[in-house]
Amino acid sequence: MRGTMPRGAGIEVNQQGHLVVGGVDVVDLAREYGTPLYVLDEGEFRKNCRVFREVFALYGDSQVIYASKTLSCLAVCAMVAQEGLGLDVVSGGELYTALKAGFPPERIFFHGNNKTDEELAMALQAGVGRIVVDNYFEMERLRIACQAAGRRQAVLLRITPGVEAHTHEYVRTGQIDSKFGFTLPTGDALQAVREALAAPELELTGLHCHIGSQIFEMESYAHATEVMADFLAEVHAATGVHLRELNMGGGFGIRYVEGDTPDRPERWANAVMTTLRARLDHLGLPMPKVIVEPGRAIAGPAGITVYTVGSSKHIPGVRRYVAVDGGMTDNPRPALYGSRYEAVIANRMREAADEMVSVAGRCCESGDMLLWDVRLPSPQAGDLLVTFATGAYNYSMSSNYNRIPRPAMVLVGDGRAELIVRRESYEDLIRNDLLPERLKGPCPAESA
Repeated sequence: MRGTMPRGAGIEVNQQGHLVVGGVDVVDLAREYGTPLYVLDEGEFRKNCRVFREVFALYGDSQVIYASKTLSCLAVCAMVAQEGLGLDVVSGGELYTALKAGFPPERIFFHGNNKTDEELAMALQAGVGRIVVDNYFEMERLRIACQAAGRRQAVLLRITPGVEAHTHEYVRTGQIDSKFGFTLPTGDALQAVREALAAPELELTGLHCHIGSQIFEMESYAHATEVMADFLAEVHAATGVHLRELNMGGGFGIRYVEGDTPDRPERWANAVMTTLRARLDHLGLPMPKVIVEPGRAIAGPAGITVYTVGSSKHIPGVRRYVAVDGGMTDNPRPALYGSRYEAVIANRMREAADEMVSVAGRCCESGDMLLWDVRLPSPQAGDLLVTFATGAYNYSMSSNYNRIPRPAMVLVGDGRAELIVRRESYEDLIRNDLLPERLKGPCPAESA
């Protein structure tokens, strides 16, 4: 095999020189299900769930909850439930998906900075385990919803700790200047704690913070943990209450391309749990239950996307553009964040990567570029190009820009492939369109 592939991706190359994922030939997948195609390796997904659950359990009372905004569909929610994880949802749609998959509602955490009244009522009716309150407006709306439902709801308060992780500015959320949460350094967070404790409709069980995404530096987690431990002490000194849960969020980084340096999951567990225990022992406080929310680190490495190569354009002395049948509609991350990926030609895995090309999407948008300057075996029309580590934030952020249908998704494992998301049809694209009666009939020019 020539070229590089992400380590630990659960992939191999067969005797025909084809890429194999979960024991299934990618050429066969493309032939049966078409392209673009999302492929999710069940074994890799489940392994990642277990790794995080097990390494945090080694350090004490903990709960791992999967961030479903990463990748949410019925099959994914069902696998997460079977692996014993909780589930983080951020909208009524994600909650609805989880419930339809039979996910235990008591293991669901409902996040979001602007939950609607309808979503809050839906969460209460379902009996979700925790609602993570983001602001005073929401706290008041939740109190009213609880009164209407005649129930008391367990909540966490989202705290903005003033910790900046070294990541893209659009995915940093722990700094003071953020749309999320009650700000800690200003005193806003302590006031929110007082108000939540005073609300008879709410049971304040703990705190939540999230400092960003695609984080490689475990020192950022350790520092945020110290800040939150100190705040637990401040809450106890001010109110006499020992909060029994601390949710330290997610954001654990993964490898996309050579040069990315993700740490081991056990190092994340150590950074949070050991730091917290040492700090609280020093402060004379009991250890709370620790909750973490990996999403990308579970789904990302388990996914690939398969494309068919189409047209190409060579600009002498500049570059060769190679177009595929997908693009920013199935993966907007390169356009949004400048995200990078590694790629291979799945039907020619043993050939030398001897040409530098840039891979363009099919959208009518000059910014629709999937890959810049990657070395591949000279791509030809009909080849299958695969990008790796696309299980996170690809399907979940996909769109119908240019009225392009969303791809299908298949789950592979043990040589078996199962369709878990159908490919959208043109009929799906117009399913919610309405044509008023006055717009029906011939155009004026035709009737003249």
